Amino acid sequence: MTRLFIAALAFVASSAAALAEGRIRIAEQFGIGYLPLHVIRDQELIEKHGRAQGLEIAVEWSKLGGGASANDAVLSGSIDVASGGIGPLLTIWDRTRGRQEVRAIAALGSQPYYLLTSNPKVRSIKDFTTADKIALPSVAVSAQARTLQIAAEKEFGAGKHGALDELTVSLPHPDATAALLAGSTEITGHFSSPPFQYQALRTGRVHKVLSSYDVMGGPTTAVFVYGAARFRADNPKTYRAFVSALREAVAWINDNKAAAADTYVRVERSKLDPDFVRAIVADPEIRYTLVPENTLPYATFLARIGAIKVQPSSWRDYFFDDVAGEPGS
Repeated sequence: MTRLFIAALAFVASSAAALAEGRIRIAEQFGIGYLPLHVIRDQELIEKHGRAQGLEIAVEWSKLGGGASANDAVLSGSIDVASGGIGPLLTIWDRTRGRQEVRAIAALGSQPYYLLTSNPKVRSIKDFTTADKIALPSVAVSAQARTLQIAAEKEFGAGKHGALDELTVSLPHPDATAALLAGSTEITGHFSSPPFQYQALRTGRVHKVLSSYDVMGGPTTAVFVYGAARFRADNPKTYRAFVSALREAVAWINDNKAAAADTYVRVERSKLDPDFVRAIVADPEIRYTLVPENTLPYATFLARIGAIKVQPSSWRDYFFDDVAGEPGS
């Protein structure tokens, strides 16, 4: 009886794992940095790679406005794969070590973030006053928030990373862009992202204060996809299909940039001029790669200011091993 009972338990467990396969819930955010996800959705690449393994996969897509909400969704189990910047990734990696074990699956690419302002008196971050409000995706957590803190410490001195925190407010990029250009709100700054920053600059009503590349000393990964170890372990075929879809999407973008830009316009139902979007995707400052660039300096900074408890010794510490064999930073 005991052997039969153990065998039955094993059968139930294996059946449960099998039933878990074939579904993936993915949350993206706003901007061209998420283009690989748009291509995956448009070309149904996860479904394609699932069928190659004999598996039909149901893909559910959702849109979130910032890294804080993406992290909450992962932790609550309402999504399987989140997307966001280095700040949210490192925060959730640090807080789930030894528990859910949330890590990056891959980078999506490197792109600059521009800090824009409609205030003609602001030429550097030291010119912002309490009369200004700076919009960014998530206060204190987003990549823009952390980059602004690093810039503040460079401008105001060691330990002054929070000098501008009281000026920041959380707004999704589309809303922040609209508020900045309206000129009728308290929002006079926006730490933006493509295509929104280029859209705003095109109007002539705002100017650039700095670029994240200036702050970080070169190209830096803007967006990652990440999830919990349990989903990866319980759904190996579904997970493998997602990673394969990522690889195919990034390769396709790099070989078909004009068509990739058209994909963005179509999937996002963007009203931007397609030629304008094509120029952004073709910008040499923007590159699509699954391998992280220049991320460890963020981790070192966050550990030093106490935002994360553990300082990683390598970018591989906060990644699964799907791209670990490739050169990153």
